[in-house]
Amino acid sequence: MTAPALPLALVTPLLRGARSLGRSALGFALPQRCPGCGAAAPARRVLCAGCRARIPRLRTPLCSRCLLAGDDPTGCMRHPGHHVFAPWLYDERAAAVVHALKYGGRPGLAAPLGRTLASAVPAPWRAADLVLEVPLHPARERERGYNQAAGLADALAGALAVPRLPGALARLRATPPQARLGEAARRANVEGAFVVSRPSWLAGRRVLVVDDVMTTGATLAACLGALRAAGAKAAGVALAWTA
Repeated sequence: MTAPALPLALVTPLLRGARSLGRSALGFALPQRCPGCGAAAPARRVLCAGCRARIPRLRTPLCSRCLLAGDDPTGCMRHPGHHVFAPWLYDERAAAVVHALKYGGRPGLAAPLGRTLASAVPAPWRAADLVLEVPLHPARERERGYNQAAGLADALAGALAVPRLPGALARLRATPPQARLGEAARRANVEGAFVVSRPSWLAGRRVLVVDDVMTTGATLAACLGALRAAGAKAAGVALAWTA
């Protein structure tokens, strides 16, 4: 007797998941060369230790409000509700890690980055109440198979021993990828795109919201604005800033 065929709506996500798992397994099974120098590199870290150590470090908080206004965002103390902490300045080595995590079907790369993310978080925020992720629209997450920001949020929450609250922020509409847009279009793209799903859970709490890369600051600024409107005290964390 022939088994009934699975509905296409179920088959497609299963195929995507199998492809993603296959890519991850292949990356761990085969010897890997560091994209920075060609030396042997651990699959869980993409880069060799030397190239990873040479990624430029960011030593000061950033201000998403100043960045959006075209002003110097480093070290701003005038806009405390707009701070973003990032350990790396985005260069070709950081780009190799981000690209593998975001587009290479390797969500497991996020876990070892927890300490790196935590190293950028200053003392007052290391005792935050909650860690959240910048959400993907459900359709985009189904297409990719995972949300890389959620993986980074898990890693940061573990490194700081702070509870993680998945789904507290929701994306109201699917937006074109920010990487393909100019500065003004990025701002318009995410304006009003995020909402706090349960404001009562966040009111009065100190919240860290995590993304992979900050460029114009538009995405994290929109998320921080939604969190402030819900009564939370919020700051952003990104793996890298494209200065």
